[in-house]
Amino acid sequence: MTAVRCYPGIKAREPIGHYIIAYHEPATIMKIFSSAQIKAADAYTIAQEPVSSLQLMERAAEKCAAWLDLHFTPQTPFHIFCGMGNNGGDGWVIARLLLKKGYTVTAYLLHHTTRQSADNAANQQVFREQYPQHVRDIYEVGDFPVLASPCVIVDAIFGTGLNRAIDGWVAGIIHKINDQRNGNTIVAIDIPSGMLADASSLHIPTVKAHHTLSFEFYKLAFLMPENAAIAGEVHVLPIGLHPEYITHTPVRFHLTDPEMIHTIYQPRDPFAHKGTYGHALLIAGSYGKMGAAVLSAKACLHTGAGLVSSYIPECGYNIMQIAEPCAMCITDIHPHYNSHFQEVFRNNETTDQYKCIGIGPGLGTETATAKALEKLLELYNRPMVIDADALNILASYPYLLRKVPPGSILTPHPKEFTRLFGPSANHFDRLELLSQKAVSTQLYILLKGRYTAMACPDGAVYFNPTGNPGMATGGSGDVLTGILTSLLAQGYSPKAALLLGTYLHGMAGDLAAAKYSQEAMAATDIITCLGQAFLYIKGL
Repeated sequence: MTAVRCYPGIKAREPIGHYIIAYHEPATIMKIFSSAQIKAADAYTIAQEPVSSLQLMERAAEKCAAWLDLHFTPQTPFHIFCGMGNNGGDGWVIARLLLKKGYTVTAYLLHHTTRQSADNAANQQVFREQYPQHVRDIYEVGDFPVLASPCVIVDAIFGTGLNRAIDGWVAGIIHKINDQRNGNTIVAIDIPSGMLADASSLHIPTVKAHHTLSFEFYKLAFLMPENAAIAGEVHVLPIGLHPEYITHTPVRFHLTDPEMIHTIYQPRDPFAHKGTYGHALLIAGSYGKMGAAVLSAKACLHTGAGLVSSYIPECGYNIMQIAEPCAMCITDIHPHYNSHFQEVFRNNETTDQYKCIGIGPGLGTETATAKALEKLLELYNRPMVIDADALNILASYPYLLRKVPPGSILTPHPKEFTRLFGPSANHFDRLELLSQKAVSTQLYILLKGRYTAMACPDGAVYFNPTGNPGMATGGSGDVLTGILTSLLAQGYSPKAALLLGTYLHGMAGDLAAAKYSQEAMAATDIITCLGQAFLYIKGL
């Protein structure tokens, strides 16, 4: 049984990506805590509730056992592998609870250290006294059992406290567990053993789970592409950690949620007119790439900009007028690409009429275009949206980055990001580089991906949960440029436009995938579903 996302009018749909996030989970998951902060949250809850550490462990294990009971039947045997720390303590309690529910359970203790946590020892003793025939001890790789398929393997060996790579014979046990993936189901408790919560897990032994039952919060590691094949589907189980700690503890990383987006969204003023919602200018298109200009213009209009003008090469005039008659057209003197668009800003009056400029989709990187972009950056001082070929021009002429107006939004995909800022050894390093560059440039930088990361000039980073692999199609990024440009033109702050626009873009993509399938959807379908996405956010 698989968790799914649901929207109004949609009962269920195929899971999206490797992780499943329900849009109606508690708002407390918005913060992404480090492993040290999670440990502190446990301690604060124990001290303030008050509750004993054993009772908190029981509470967490009860949530896991309930989830397992919901998704499996007593006819499926369980094999629960326990380490010597508190994660193993969770395993002992889960094993006990499942046996009481009538499941066939065997619990295994890995003797990988002589140091055992007190709560682990207490729960192990209870289990051994009640169910001695259901315990096996593992001292080396050769002790790994022969498992008959199908079965459920529960990984409760190491938790979030792990801060180094697993080695020795325990690494061999990890490989043995992974060898059982075909025909069986692997469920990790809190975090797959071997995965580091706050650092890269590349090239180190980790359990590769089908499901991860995490407690209270998403770990940063779950949002990193390099871990996609490790955590499987992540299910966050609330265990009642103290709300005061969650509310008052600052974090760098956040996961946007519906409540946050609903707060950002501004309903239309009943006395408004088209001038109320700004005049957006999109500089886009070149010979053979006019579709990018059309898509960004359509998305800009369907996101609510009062007026939209498109600055395009002469060859695209008829295309734009026919494809999107609601957009006004300004044509460059060059027939095939834009090279003189800075001339639309001959004085302050023409500059002020555009509340936001989006530039880049299908633009091309000709030398004349690069010179025009430089002049534009010198003339326009409001936050802009810079995408696609405009980013490639910045990468080719790095000094131009210093001329980008503060508060502007850059929207690179991973390769464009590398061209702009250089390579990274892993996704954690790239995330740190993303944050550093946002702070040093005082720009908002959106790094596209499964969980699009949005870095802010104040050092905060937000991850967007909406979207799906069907959006990996030509034109999807052009649509995002139009959405962001529209919101900035309407008067949203850069941060609000970034968070709301990215969420809208992904949600419209999710709705399009539900309607047309991930395989059949196109970028135009994202635009078509923007209205339904707005209605969802408005109705929260």
